[in-house]
Amino acid sequence: MKPAKELRLFDLTVIVVSFVIGMGIFRTPANVAKAVSSPFIFFSAWIVGGLIALCGALTYAEIGSRLPVTGGYYKVFAYAYHPSIAFAINCIILVSNAASLAAVALVGSEYITGLFIPQSQNAEWLLNPSNVHHLQTVQISIAITAILIFYGVNLLGLKMSAKTQNILTVIKIVMVICLISPLFFAVNSHPLVLSGTLQHGQVFTEYLKAFGVGLVAVSFTYGGYQQTINVGEEVRNPQKTIPRAIFLGIAVIIILYLLINYAYIKVIGFEELKTGKNIAAIMASKVFGVNAERILSGLLFLSVLAYVNVLLLSNPRVMAAMSEDAILPAAFRKRNIKTEALTTSLSVFTGMCILIAFWAKEFDKILSFTIFLDCFGMVFSAGSIFIIRRKTSYLNGSGIFIMKLYPLLPLIFIAAYTFVGISIAADYKNNDYAALTGLAVLAAFMIIYFLVKAITNIKVSKE
Repeated sequence: MKPAKELRLFDLTVIVVSFVIGMGIFRTPANVAKAVSSPFIFFSAWIVGGLIALCGALTYAEIGSRLPVTGGYYKVFAYAYHPSIAFAINCIILVSNAASLAAVALVGSEYITGLFIPQSQNAEWLLNPSNVHHLQTVQISIAITAILIFYGVNLLGLKMSAKTQNILTVIKIVMVICLISPLFFAVNSHPLVLSGTLQHGQVFTEYLKAFGVGLVAVSFTYGGYQQTINVGEEVRNPQKTIPRAIFLGIAVIIILYLLINYAYIKVIGFEELKTGKNIAAIMASKVFGVNAERILSGLLFLSVLAYVNVLLLSNPRVMAAMSEDAILPAAFRKRNIKTEALTTSLSVFTGMCILIAFWAKEFDKILSFTIFLDCFGMVFSAGSIFIIRRKTSYLNGSGIFIMKLYPLLPLIFIAAYTFVGISIAADYKNNDYAALTGLAVLAAFMIIYFLVKAITNIKVSKE
């Protein structure tokens, strides 16, 4: 039975916005500012990132219309590629999601420690390497504790309700308003100087490299639009509604992100933004005082806890769906008799999150690792449109969504994420060989696939 077509233009636009706006905008602008040399490149990266997101969202919307899927991308990969590629890419997407959860948990721990050690008032204390080391240890402990708490909640079978989701959405809206409000209240603001010319001693290749490194953090912040793959069948008049909703949604997000980043630079200053971490709280402190910094830090931590719970709810279900298709062992779909919790899947995914948080220790290191893994997932998933279009040509004219400017849009998207991946590989000295680690993870999963396949064939032949 096909789902009812209930989503109108406004509904889908709000969904697109809610998919994208998460925790990244409260942290990653500092990473982008650190990577680039001028506000001009800084804002260019955010605009280009939005346009890339637009290309990706339209591509995924058509994939979802042609091949409605549940439980993640693995059915798309299995339909379009060799099973080994499907297995490896799906597994690294799960690892990437675990890394994203760990990264956001670490962002939350940075903010919650700001309740006791406001960064705006402890700049000198934070210059001491010993103090920074102790603070980092506390933050890692807080992040892991948060993950374990919601692991326990999910083991008890408690699921996030629609009411909790509404609360999370309200918190997001409040946070965004708080970040834009300093534009109207800031007294001592920094001038914004946009420079589009090459600075003395720098060449175009250096600017291109800086732009690519900046796009890594921007890509993380714009992530989420790929979820449009799951809504195509439930949209009224998809040929018109989907592109309009995606254009409107991405446009709203770009405008909000530009306004928020303008507020950061106006209140904090571009150079100080480069060295900041709890940038939203610092901005609140500069405008409304240190108590506002503490309040905002607490609210942001609550937002993080909700995000952690969402990923701990959703990803084990993806693993269970993969198990049902025999991509993962049967144990991954086993449920607790009383609570119906996916104990094995939940435990394995939680373990990955904790290991990554403990290994990386800080947000910046996880950022490059998770985006490099995402590059594989994005390139292969977007590339599947060329195969899926050919295999489902019989659907043309049946009312499904078909993007315009094909194949230009998916090619732009694929080229952009290839560029981001190359940028991460080229910046290996600053990200502890994140690309090499990502390639090793991908290779390991492909080896595991062929080993399991060989063992299975041996068992079958003996029987």
